[in-house]
Amino acid sequence: MKIYAQTLKRKIINIFKKHNLDHKHSKISAEAIIKAELVGAPSHGITRVKMYCERLKRKLINNNPKIKIKEITKSVSLVDGDNSIGFVAGDIAIKQAIKNAKSTGIGIVAVKNSGHYGLSSFFAEQAVKRNMLVFCFTNAPPALAPHGAIKKLFGTNPICFGSPTGSKIPFILDTSVSVTNRGKIRFAAKLGKKISKNAALDKYGNPTTDANKALAGVQLPIAGFRGSGLAWMVDILSGVLTGANHGGKVKDPFDDFSGPQNIGHLFITLKSNLFLKNYNQRIKQNIKRVKKLPKIKGVKEIMYPGQSKYRRYKKNMNKTINIPNEILKDLNHL
Repeated sequence: MKIYAQTLKRKIINIFKKHNLDHKHSKISAEAIIKAELVGAPSHGITRVKMYCERLKRKLINNNPKIKIKEITKSVSLVDGDNSIGFVAGDIAIKQAIKNAKSTGIGIVAVKNSGHYGLSSFFAEQAVKRNMLVFCFTNAPPALAPHGAIKKLFGTNPICFGSPTGSKIPFILDTSVSVTNRGKIRFAAKLGKKISKNAALDKYGNPTTDANKALAGVQLPIAGFRGSGLAWMVDILSGVLTGANHGGKVKDPFDDFSGPQNIGHLFITLKSNLFLKNYNQRIKQNIKRVKKLPKIKGVKEIMYPGQSKYRRYKKNMNKTINIPNEILKDLNHL
């Protein structure tokens, strides 16, 4: 089935409201879910609505959270999400980080007692639009084995960096530290599709392209021990530092209903003119030099992170979103 984005967004808002999420929180969540579809990341789109609703139904996501912001200094704040849906805790936190940076030049905001918040790039965009550089970190349920271990412990723990470019298309690198993000594997399992080679091992330690076997096994990090180290770094920054769960204690939102996830996030924002006045001119020069490099055969343009995602979003804005039958059944039921 195909449906226009705005129509689908209204349906998702209504679904969340039926599960006792208030209108404002339903709208923030629906907008992030639809945008994931439009930028070409369906693994973080409507396929997750059923999971969020199940956790709302079981009261593992707080539909009426009392979110608290503790201002530690003018630059540093701590947000207690009170087990709210992650989109909302993340939205409040990035806005606080932007506010702090406007005041002092730098904003650091930690978040605890949150949940899965979708794509980090959506939060980074808010800061970049205000001419700021931004880092976003979040931990996740166990998926990767630490280097040298045979049991998964770290999440796919994405790393996100954003920068103004002096143009309408921001530079935003948003990447998990695994070969394939876990959402893509779950999406493949839902639709009965294979995953790429060299992305995961089954529970016996054998390479697999079977999505279900990969979920039961271990995902592989990028660049071997380096990727494992980055996953550990993000777990420290967004878990140990913030007061959230860490060290394999983040609960899987699809499979573990024993309690709230207590995911942690960390946002760092910097005014782009913190050290000099002509940042936008310099970043334009930087990008121009890269784009002028000789290209390998078959490459028409060297693109910076975020460029292709922005173009997909603009291209898809007025198009319909295809809903696979398996997911349509879930939405109709909800």
